[in-house]
Amino acid sequence: MEYKSEWNNIQVIIADRFFPSSKLCSCCGKIKKDLKLSERIYKCECGNVIDRDLQAALNLKKYGEDVLKRSVA
Repeated sequence: MEYKSEWNNIQVIIADRFFPSSKLCSCCGKIKKDLKLSERIYKCECGNVIDRDLQAALNLKKYGEDVLKRSVA
């Protein structure tokens, strides 16, 4: 993916492998450390209930946006 992005002048942002994308609440930011892989629905104390994979995608999107904001500022 990285070399193809270079061909098209697209920046790739890689999150650290330990970034808690599926354990981090996209609403309040709380990390649910005891979330098992078998739990497919993320439920937070703040009331957020969301598919675990969608949760991870939202958090990775925000992570990328934050990295870009810091590089521009």
